[in-house]
Amino acid sequence: MFGSLGGAELALLLVLALLLFGPRKLPQIGRTLGKGLSEFRRASNDFRASLEREVDLESVKSVKNEVSQTVDEVRKLSVARSTESSRKDPEPEKPAEPSEPAEPASTGPEGDVGEPRDS
Repeated sequence: MFGSLGGAELALLLVLALLLFGPRKLPQIGRTLGKGLSEFRRASNDFRASLEREVDLESVKSVKNEVSQTVDEVRKLSVARSTESSRKDPEPEKPAEPSEPAEPASTGPEGDVGEPRDS
């Protein structure tokens, strides 16, 4: 606030205020100005914070809308694919053909099929 004021300018303002208001009222005026500046800073910080919240809220809403549109598109595609697949006639299933004939079961010396021999 006083960045552009030098030491000489600031001293001149203090002397001028002392002459205008007197030594008794100057501390009271200083406190009042300090409280006013404090309230102004607090109000500007609150305004800035609420503005930032609103901007963040708007960005969240736009992202939410984009996501919901994408979800709707995916649902539409899913429904379209499921109706397409239900419209097609399924091909009849062919029975599995063995690629090679099965080997005959081995027979033991007594002619029993598949039983282990006792030795």
